[in-house]
Amino acid sequence: MLLEIEDIHVHYGKIAALKGITASVDQGEIVTLIGANGAGKTTTLKTVSGLRPLTSGAIRFDGKDISSMRGHKRVLAGIGQAPEGRGIFPGMTVEENLQMGAYARKDDASKELAEAYELFPRLAERKSQAGGTMSGGEQQMLAIGRALMAKPKVLLLDEPSMGLAPMLVQQIFAIIQEINRRGVTVLLVEQNAQQALQIAHRAYVLETGRVVKSAPAADLLDDPEVRAAYLGGDLGDAAATRGGTPPRDDAGPGDTRPDGTPTGDAGKGSAE
Repeated sequence: MLLEIEDIHVHYGKIAALKGITASVDQGEIVTLIGANGAGKTTTLKTVSGLRPLTSGAIRFDGKDISSMRGHKRVLAGIGQAPEGRGIFPGMTVEENLQMGAYARKDDASKELAEAYELFPRLAERKSQAGGTMSGGEQQMLAIGRALMAKPKVLLLDEPSMGLAPMLVQQIFAIIQEINRRGVTVLLVEQNAQQALQIAHRAYVLETGRVVKSAPAADLLDDPEVRAAYLGGDLGDAAATRGGTPPRDDAGPGDTRPDGTPTGDAGKGSAE
């Protein structure tokens, strides 16, 4: 396995954000983490990239234990991330933003810059434009392009479709598939579970800091419980498969998924 996450626990102060997450990503795969707000998806990515310290457990990458490795060294080892919210530098040009993605490299990054422009022609057209003046979709392309400048073996993508129009969402997911076809392994966190499961090879379902399901992505698309909780399926069908009551919903007021249904995991947002 390229990336192995073994029984990791992470705390924010006294609050347990991750309660024993175990997952793996093999070379060449797209693996997605799905779950409601507060399930621990973003925390998992931050922990893999070195932005959150482990309380216990282990993370292995490319055969090496990187549990205590500092974040910038993980980038050099081959872990790249496009964070939630994009995190571009608004006052820098598109090209300067891209070059920041190669800040830790000692070699020439002109090949990766050319590939970023090939993958995202819109960025090539606007290479001299300030990043902060671009649209949300263009900024997302810039965030992904910047992460690719580090030549990652695995790319961590956190909510790449957030806030984008449906047409742009389709474009972003097509780009993720193309990145994967070019040899980059992808670990994807995505609230749009339908789209994520359609492009992923395997998937993990997280709830309150734990993995509650793992399976090939195609299987989860047809799973009644997953459909009821994340894909707008029929709650009654999911309950019938368990011989019990529909899934409990602990959502607070105003907490909804993109399809308008309650998250069922609100009030735990600090864990994300």
